[in-house]
Amino acid sequence: MSATAIPNAPAPQRQIDNALTSGQLPRFFEVWALIGSLVVSGVLFAVVGFSVVGWIVVAAIVYLLIVGVISSIVENRRKAVDRLVRGVVVIMFLLALAPLLSTLIDVIARGAGDAFDPNFAFKVGGSHFDPVSLKVTTTIGAWQSVVGTLIITGIATVISVPIGILTAIYLVEYGRPNSTMNRAVTFLVDVMTGIPSIVAGLFAFSLFTLIIGPKAFSGFSAAIALCVLMIPIVVRSSEEMLKLVPLDLREASYALGVTKFVTITRIVLPTAISGLITGVMIAIARVIGETAPIFIAASFTNNFNADPFRNAMSTLPVMAYTGYKFPSTDVAGSVASAWGAALLLVILVVILNLIARIVARVFAPKGLR
Repeated sequence: MSATAIPNAPAPQRQIDNALTSGQLPRFFEVWALIGSLVVSGVLFAVVGFSVVGWIVVAAIVYLLIVGVISSIVENRRKAVDRLVRGVVVIMFLLALAPLLSTLIDVIARGAGDAFDPNFAFKVGGSHFDPVSLKVTTTIGAWQSVVGTLIITGIATVISVPIGILTAIYLVEYGRPNSTMNRAVTFLVDVMTGIPSIVAGLFAFSLFTLIIGPKAFSGFSAAIALCVLMIPIVVRSSEEMLKLVPLDLREASYALGVTKFVTITRIVLPTAISGLITGVMIAIARVIGETAPIFIAASFTNNFNADPFRNAMSTLPVMAYTGYKFPSTDVAGSVASAWGAALLLVILVVILNLIARIVARVFAPKGLR
């Protein structure tokens, strides 16, 4: 009797090249590979001439080669590719982070002497003429610029945030995705996002020149210029945050007989409050450091002016620009005050971000805190 083949017989088990059967590199292999790459690159550039940028670039290339080759030999192809891609991602991240850290360190190193001096941060600067000695004395101070920055940015925020959030609510909650109104608003927001800041300043200056007359410099004019830049950012960020709110929450609210307006104000907005505040802070950080539109619309002055509707007004970005570009007779003092104003601006942005985080945490739903 001849033997018959048994159907569906299991195939012979093959060796599977995975994490369980392949080799394993030491836990801190990547750290040692990085140290070795830095040493090899350092030795190479010690021979041909040292360069920090070249040393880092060559070390990164050597690191990727070491990790890719050794991992493919000891482990397997999949792990080698994983380590290689992870190394590329980390290197690209550090490459993007390097200019930011370099700028921040430079600003802190050059501006710390003035920014943390109470006589600079809380004193009004300007030039004073002594009729007795017939001498002009220049006082270094940034208080008028700090107040001007807060006033102009505050007015722009008060105007832009309600317009931006309400527009986003209309686009997400009320408008139809393919309606003419939705497409028109979205198109205009996209166009406004790409407007150069100096164009916004020229628009505000021209508008108030037509309304008031020549030389219509004021803090309110500068705030309108910042609104042109701030509104599209608020609209875009708020729209995306509102889209992230699950539809189940809206449907559950409607099932209980709650109106659409109450659902938006009591369910949707509190759920997205953290993202909305983050978007607002991104918009504020975008406009608080603007120089060109404020310089055009509000001009510059060393005198203290807390009235946004009359006369020129100073801000920290404009103070930093004018102090560096148009120094006074005391060149070193003007440049130092410019760096101090830049550091004060960074500190102000950090403080505003911390306040926004606290507010978002306080008003967020209990489950999201």
